[in-house]
Amino acid sequence: MGILWTLAGWEKITGGAAGAVKGLLGNAVKNPVKGPTGKVLYPWFNSMLSAILPHYKGMSLMVSWGEFLVGLGLIFGCLTTAAVFFGLMMNFSYMLAGAISVNPEYIFLEYFIIIAGFNAGKIGLDYWVIPWIRTNIFKQTSHKSSIWD
Repeated sequence: MGILWTLAGWEKITGGAAGAVKGLLGNAVKNPVKGPTGKVLYPWFNSMLSAILPHYKGMSLMVSWGEFLVGLGLIFGCLTTAAVFFGLMMNFSYMLAGAISVNPEYIFLEYFIIIAGFNAGKIGLDYWVIPWIRTNIFKQTSHKSSIWD
């Protein structure tokens, strides 16, 4: 899962994804997701995309780096729960925009990762990063003597 996110982000970072993002946003605004009666299903999302469309270059940077960082977080087990949360947010945004592709499969897998992420910290960088964040940023102290307590 992490490798797929990292590769998708890296392709966008190195390939100049601004045009692709502009095309996706423009197509999503022109052809919004409609129900069986022809009524637009998510008018609020379509309005948001219309507001974002003029700023497609900034959006392409956020999408590209977001995908890349989500992938790195999942590969290295660093801020795993946050990484999978933002991955889910991107997948749902893509689906609301009408881009189905692999998003349902990603959402299915990410659901299990986020459930397992509540136990993050035993394997990966979360073992060191989460305690550091708790003690240095949130000023919390741990009373555990080991990770197995």
